[in-house]
Amino acid sequence: MTRRGDVVIIEFPFVDGGRGKNRPALVVQADLNNRRLQNTIVAMISGNVRLAGHVASQVLVDPQSVGGRSSGLHGTSVVKCENIYTVRQQDILQTIGRSSTELMTEVNVCLKASLDLE
Repeated sequence: MTRRGDVVIIEFPFVDGGRGKNRPALVVQADLNNRRLQNTIVAMISGNVRLAGHVASQVLVDPQSVGGRSSGLHGTSVVKCENIYTVRQQDILQTIGRSSTELMTEVNVCLKASLDLE
């Protein structure tokens, strides 16, 4: 079963609706719903770190840091909380790692900023 905080590989669709490409994503859906539903909600992970630290909706992940080591990512990346997607759990290609508690705390703040939640 997919768990909140898992770093997974999925086929993330292109914006124009095209097939997309395989890329990492972070499971952000609550575990209760991951057990109950066939779908899960993920946030895109990208190697384009240009805006990291400049927008409230992105979290930097350094795989060399204590919090980033367990992520399974090979290079410095960002969790793009402004780019979330619902995927069928059966379409998750692979689980490559797990985010730290500290990283998930930052992701929670970024999701709130992205969705304008208090």
